[in-house]
Amino acid sequence: MDSLRRVVGQVFSRPEFQWVERHRVLSWLLQQWDKFRDWLNRLAEQHPTGYNIGLGLLVIVLVVLVVHIGYVVWRIVRPGARTGARATTARPGIIVNAAWHVARAEELARAGHYAEALAHRFLAAVLELDRIGALRFHASKTPAEYVGEARLDELGRASLARLVTQLYRHLFGAVPCDEREYQSFGIAAQELATRQHVLPA
Repeated sequence: MDSLRRVVGQVFSRPEFQWVERHRVLSWLLQQWDKFRDWLNRLAEQHPTGYNIGLGLLVIVLVVLVVHIGYVVWRIVRPGARTGARATTARPGIIVNAAWHVARAEELARAGHYAEALAHRFLAAVLELDRIGALRFHASKTPAEYVGEARLDELGRASLARLVTQLYRHLFGAVPCDEREYQSFGIAAQELATRQHVLPA
């Protein structure tokens, strides 16, 4: 009899025989929603003025949120809304004109923003290398990607890798950059952006 009781106990202790009612998340949420609706109905009956004021405030908040979301989406979808019409007309020159980037780098360097100036000098060199056929510029590429794809001789590839390392160290690594480093970077970038290091197609 004890052995039978033990076997029956083992069988009924398995998970499939656990007859405890399990609370499902959906049913719990429905219960909470019903409680919330009941609370709102009681509030409307007991304090109709407070209920109407609260409902009006919620409607105002909802309208403000919808207007704000619409404004943010509009700003994201329309680049001209972020930068203004003047910046939009100058945008093609910013992306494809190496001379513009050199001038911008000099302007930043005069203001003492050497790390940001390095980025423009590097971009000017990349655009010039694209113009002479050493690589293909694309706005989504990282500086390091150009090292792997550039059709440059060994000296040119090493020079490009040094420029990328220096750029990363100062721009992304937050290592301070001074005028001397900026000038040496600019000279190296200018020497690199010539046909002498480009491999024949």
